[in-house]
Amino acid sequence: MMHHIKGVLNAEQLSTLTQHLTHADWVDGRVTTGHQGAAVKSNEQVDTQSSLYQELQQFVLQAINQHPQFFSATLPVNISSPLFNRYQGGGAYGFHVDGAVRREENLWLRTDISATLFLNEPDSYEGGELVIQDTFGQHKVKLPAGDMVIYPSSSLHCVTPVVAGQRIASFMWIQSMVRDEKKRAMLSQLDDDIQQLSSIESATTTRMNLLNLYHNLLREWSEI
Repeated sequence: MMHHIKGVLNAEQLSTLTQHLTHADWVDGRVTTGHQGAAVKSNEQVDTQSSLYQELQQFVLQAINQHPQFFSATLPVNISSPLFNRYQGGGAYGFHVDGAVRREENLWLRTDISATLFLNEPDSYEGGELVIQDTFGQHKVKLPAGDMVIYPSSSLHCVTPVVAGQRIASFMWIQSMVRDEKKRAMLSQLDDDIQQLSSIESATTTRMNLLNLYHNLLREWSEI
C-alpha cells in the first residue's frame, strides 16, 4: 500500500538541502545497483564517498525521524542511509524490484518499505513520474517538493524519462518492526484515529481504550 507523507521537509530545509546539492559530486547512478537494475537505469547519484554526502544524509535522516507521520506509517527498526539521485536529459529507470536485503555498515537491513522524498517541484520538470505497480494496477506519483511517498519494496516500480528539467530526490529503505504490510496499515490508521480523538475532550475514555489496543497490537505483531 502506498502512503503519501506531506511536509517531511519545510521550505527552509528544502532551500538548505538544494543549495548543498548544487555543490555535490554526481556520479553514475549504476554504482549502487546490481546487474539486473544497471541494465535499465540511467541517472546520477551523489557520490557516497564525498564528505558532503555525509552531511546530506544526516540532514535527511534527522528530518524524517522528527516527522510523526513517518514513524506511524513505517514503524522503523532500521533506515538505510538516504541516497540522492538526479534525472535529466531523458534519464529514466525501467521497471525493477528493489533487493530484499541491503548491507548497512555492520548490519543487514531487510527492505520492507521503499521511500522517495521529492526535492524539487513537479512543474520544474517534464516526465519523471514514479510508477508503482500493485494488484490494483499502475499508480503514477509526482509529489510537491518536501513530500514523501512510501510503498512496499516488493512492488515493481520505475521512473519515467525526464524529458525537460531535472528531477532530484532522496530515496531510502526501511526495515519495519511490523513486517506484514496489512498489519502496518491497520496500525497506521488506528494511530491516525487516536490522534484525531485527542482534540475531542469527551472522547478521553475512547481514546485511552484505542491507545491500549494500539500498543497491545504493536506488542503482538512487532519483530524486535
